[in-house]
Amino acid sequence: MTRSSDTDVLVVGAGVVGTALARELGRYDVRVTLVDESDDIGNVTSKANTAILHTGFDANPGTLESRLVRRGHELLSAYAAAAGIPVEPLGALLVAWDDAQLAALDGIEDKARENSYDRARRVEVADLYRREPHLARGALGAVEIPDEAIICPWTVPLAFATEAVHLGVDLRLRHRVTGVEPRGDGTVVTFGNGASIDTGWVINAAGLRSDVIDRAFGHERFSVTPRRGQLLVFDKFARRLVHHILLPVPSAMGKGVLIAPTVFGNVMVGPTAENLTDKDDTASTPEGIAFLLEKGRALMPELLEEEVTAVYAGLRAATEHDDYQIHLDADQRYVCVAGIRSTGLTASLAIAEHVRGLLFESGVDLREVRAAQPPRMPNLGEATPRPYQRAELVASDPAYGRILCHCERVTEGEIRDALSSDVPARSWDGVRRRTRAMNGRCQGFFCAATITAQFGDALGGIVGADVGERA
Repeated sequence: MTRSSDTDVLVVGAGVVGTALARELGRYDVRVTLVDESDDIGNVTSKANTAILHTGFDANPGTLESRLVRRGHELLSAYAAAAGIPVEPLGALLVAWDDAQLAALDGIEDKARENSYDRARRVEVADLYRREPHLARGALGAVEIPDEAIICPWTVPLAFATEAVHLGVDLRLRHRVTGVEPRGDGTVVTFGNGASIDTGWVINAAGLRSDVIDRAFGHERFSVTPRRGQLLVFDKFARRLVHHILLPVPSAMGKGVLIAPTVFGNVMVGPTAENLTDKDDTASTPEGIAFLLEKGRALMPELLEEEVTAVYAGLRAATEHDDYQIHLDADQRYVCVAGIRSTGLTASLAIAEHVRGLLFESGVDLREVRAAQPPRMPNLGEATPRPYQRAELVASDPAYGRILCHCERVTEGEIRDALSSDVPARSWDGVRRRTRAMNGRCQGFFCAATITAQFGDALGGIVGADVGERA
């Protein structure tokens, strides 16, 4: 690119898709800027999802989503292994509870094969209860998807953003787009903080607000409906009850409520699927909690004997279309990456690869000048040793042996690292997602004061009382 501008490519939205795009393009001989309206990366849809690495067995065959989820599973599995992102390949079981659902299992296997996934297989009742002895009585059968996995949803976008920064991407937070002015050979984008950026290309990965930006470029291709998903997180004592990702048989109303372990050692139930109008409404509701408790009790009664340690909600960017909305408008030097919904975590690297291909096909001069080098990320998972369990690490730096958050076994060293990393935490929520601190049974009641005393200056002087408001 030879045009004189502030940057060659401006990526709007630093969720899991936007950070993947920035990481992908950062390898090439173009200047890349990544902006987000929040004070952190992965701070909206990407921080509140079901944390499943999907195979794509149940996607709509022939769609772009189906292809990119399959490819994304392959790419992200390899990337997670290289970066140390926690992944547990537990496999999934789609459980049928009535005759209609049992009859639907054949169609699920057929759909999986249409999506080039040939490892789905029928599980009879006796084998199902041998594998999941705590499941409620009355199941009629299941289909196993052995390659479905659970993954850390927070570390993925953080790893992408960290690698992007290492590759020279300019990351700018607290930049909310307020206007775009296309100029034929580029666009001037203005922000609510008074800044502006003159860019050669704009890539719209703004999630819930992607339709607003798309309309600013003169298009009426889709509308984003925020779809709220509330979830319950059960205490770690519940983890012994669940051995697979337990999925419902999809119906005309949607995919339904699942039960799944998390890489953090908890068990999760959800999500709800509530279409809203407010793109900022992530509140949990009494009705949503009651619905999930009822579903959890029906699927696994013993689970309801354990404590719920957290309730949260996320918003998915649903549109009126059944596929991703990825469009390149060469005359405007604009790419729209929208309607990614709940499969964005899995498909993120494949989406980035696809968009890079579209740019190349449109004539953008992309010469690879930097090799991808996944950063080694802090381990937040329970399947491999945490820092306090690693004697050699504690011996080399005693801060990794001083536990500040006892519920989640988070050490002083981990919190220090989160506040001084290349993409540092600058809020309590940022610390939570980078370390698990304050995410346990007490929700920060005991550890917040200690963390504030030691790291309050790095967090901008936040006081302990603020943690209680967020918990």
